[in-house]
Amino acid sequence: MTNGITIRPHTEAVHGPGALQALGDRLAEALGPAVTDRVIAFDELTLIVEAAEIVRVLTHLRDDPSCAFRSFVDICGADYPGRAKRFDVVYHLLSLRHNQRIRVKVQTDEATPVPSVISVFPAANWYERETYDLYGILFSGHPDLRRLLTDYGFEGHPLRKDFPLTGFVEVRYDQDEARVVYEPVKLTQEFRNFDFLSPWEGTDYVLPGDEKAKAN
Repeated sequence: MTNGITIRPHTEAVHGPGALQALGDRLAEALGPAVTDRVIAFDELTLIVEAAEIVRVLTHLRDDPSCAFRSFVDICGADYPGRAKRFDVVYHLLSLRHNQRIRVKVQTDEATPVPSVISVFPAANWYERETYDLYGILFSGHPDLRRLLTDYGFEGHPLRKDFPLTGFVEVRYDQDEARVVYEPVKLTQEFRNFDFLSPWEGTDYVLPGDEKAKAN
């Protein structure tokens, strides 16, 4: 008597540069021009693919029995401002059947959206929203592309390398208005002068120009 569940034995763990090279060759042959490059580093295979082909690539990685990358780990971003396509969108997948991981990268810029992969991995919904929120990367076909971590009125994207290190506004929660408000930064004069030799004492030297004020 059985419960109708068929348990398949896992394949032997496949590791090493030779096995990863063979996997990369098979994927390059199966996916054709969609794969523009592949790299093996830290015992993992990285595929660089065309952004327009990301849905087809992830579908193949999920459904092909020799891949079986059915566990969607996450999506993250990387910013390289010196490039024309400054952003990398990085997808991490896991194959429990073959005990392998794979990394898939696509490149895009501030204005060109990347196709959403929610139809392949529904768990990508929040990861795409997070990537949009923190980097400003757009995803076409996403059903609800809104900010996820920052406030709805927040301007800019925190993880872009062009984000200013010193701002002109500060954020606080206003009890009277019961909402988050933005106000100009106000620093008292005591906080503008620092003696870097002592964290406890203020400066005891005369700033340029102050001697004129005392003379008058």
